[in-house]
Amino acid sequence: MRFIPTNRTSVRLQCSLASAGALMLAATASPAQGMRGTATVTRPPITQRPAPVIVLRTATAPAAALGLTACVPSGRGTDYRVGTGQPYTSLDAVPWESLRAGDTVRVFHRDTPYRSKFLIAGQGTADAPIRVCGVRGPNGERPVIDGSGATTRAALGPLYSNTLVYSHVHQDRSVIVLKPLATEAWTAYPRHIQIDGLKITRGHPDYRYRTAAGVERPYAPFGACIWIDRGQHITIADNEITDCQMGVFSKSTDDGDFAVTRNLRIAGNRFAGHGIVGDWHEHSTYLQSVGTVVEFNDYGPLRSGSPGNAIKDRSVGTVIRYNRIEEGAHAIDLVEAEDFPGTALALPAYRTTHVYGNQIVKTGDTGSVIHYGGDHFGSAPGAGWGEPLFRKGTLHFWNNTLLLKGTQAWVFQISTTQETVEAWNNAIHFAPTVVQRNLRMNQEVAAPWVGGGVLNLGVNWISTGWQDSDPWHTVGGLVSGTQWLVTGTSLPFDAASMQPVSGSALTDRAAAQPAAVYAHPLAYQLDALRRPVARRVNGTASDLGAVER
Repeated sequence: MRFIPTNRTSVRLQCSLASAGALMLAATASPAQGMRGTATVTRPPITQRPAPVIVLRTATAPAAALGLTACVPSGRGTDYRVGTGQPYTSLDAVPWESLRAGDTVRVFHRDTPYRSKFLIAGQGTADAPIRVCGVRGPNGERPVIDGSGATTRAALGPLYSNTLVYSHVHQDRSVIVLKPLATEAWTAYPRHIQIDGLKITRGHPDYRYRTAAGVERPYAPFGACIWIDRGQHITIADNEITDCQMGVFSKSTDDGDFAVTRNLRIAGNRFAGHGIVGDWHEHSTYLQSVGTVVEFNDYGPLRSGSPGNAIKDRSVGTVIRYNRIEEGAHAIDLVEAEDFPGTALALPAYRTTHVYGNQIVKTGDTGSVIHYGGDHFGSAPGAGWGEPLFRKGTLHFWNNTLLLKGTQAWVFQISTTQETVEAWNNAIHFAPTVVQRNLRMNQEVAAPWVGGGVLNLGVNWISTGWQDSDPWHTVGGLVSGTQWLVTGTSLPFDAASMQPVSGSALTDRAAAQPAAVYAHPLAYQLDALRRPVARRVNGTASDLGAVER
């Protein structure tokens, strides 16, 4: 019997109350007074640990595709300028607790990182959002916000929470957190917030920071560079986000609409080096929102030894498009809305997911490329967890290019026969080393559910030697449309750019988009530098895969 890896991931909000309580006794230093202006707070230095080497491409995504403007004042609020020679020389001096609609915090590049961590709670509007943006250096360098040795603005201490224990819980999780102030009503939430043009790094248990009260603490294992505790109309764009537990985490609960993260856009960012070694609960991004769009991002590998996913998603109405995704236990893990099922199950959009135009490079031995349905199983009908909460809908998966390596690989893991994957116009290449070239991986579920799902294939290119599933596991469900598969032995696209090679069987082979996805035209692709550019048909029909020749 051969072991087939799976990935059972759940949200694990680690509070560590005992250790937090113990550290309360150590919090004897008097909190420094927070103030507007160029105040500095003197604290003893924290010993720095060297960061792992993380290689990131530095090409800038075109602003037009990302919908970004230059980092300039909005003209609708206060302009907070931070940097050498600016009115605010430290991020700690910015009155984060007082940001209002139209305010802009402009972080100017300097040679040394900003070692600060902070909270954003403000309420912008559609025409006057609150924006935190980076003003690049002379060679295009992003300003760096480094969580290692960072300090929290003193005035924010009691605003994270009304109790010291939970103030520490919130501070331990992240470099930047979006959440209401402790002094606001329970129903408050940040809205219309944009964070762009920054490098945010080193918020991980390997590193330590100082709380608002000056107490040195490590980061918690379950956290993120940017933690969205709740918020609506949030954009995280054109950042480099590295070396944290996770890059971005968003949370939603069933406490009310105010507790649901809505309209979250993750666009044009570069993620690399996230995760906790030996723990599969942390991922490059982990999103639980209504109306989630993940586009134009470059997902590099996780931290060595970290078995998390590149994209973990428990959202409603998810769209994942035009990304470059490398490695992860699953490249894309689309599972049940574990923490806000009441909200999710009431929304028809929970049943429909769109994944298209992505470039995926993955070692197959670590798990299936695409997981769709749910990841907690063994329940009974009517239970408030597990199979009754699964997506039970359709994943539309088209014009993606997959380059799969290792010795064995599985493209889809569809949880039950109540989940369907419609797959067309994709290019799926198994490297010569892959001897088990599987379309589907089984998932163990409890009766009366049947694992395996429904896979409906249109025209797709796939390497010769493919099979439905590995010989050691029977997969239930149904596969149809295999007669439409186009097969070949050689790599039909360039391994680096994913562009079809000369004479490729991918060219001019794509089928027209069905009516179900008319609202999602195939408008962009990533160029050789991973930048979004317009996709235009070059021939009698579009090409198979994520890149037109």
